[in-house]
Amino acid sequence: MAKHIIKLTKSSRYSYSIVIPKEIIDKYGWRSKQKLTVEDKGRGKLEIKDWRKRI
Repeated sequence: MAKHIIKLTKSSRYSYSIVIPKEIIDKYGWRSKQKLTVEDKGRGKLEIKDWRKRI
């Protein structure tokens, strides 16, 4: 898997955003405005998943 260096951007007073490369979005079949969950796994790791479980 290729490593991507991504900058963290402040989007409002209480939130930040990152830009995910298009190759990763296409790989998982995600779309614009799709709901995703973000889990803190500790030690500087985040897990981003689809909001619903796919059957």
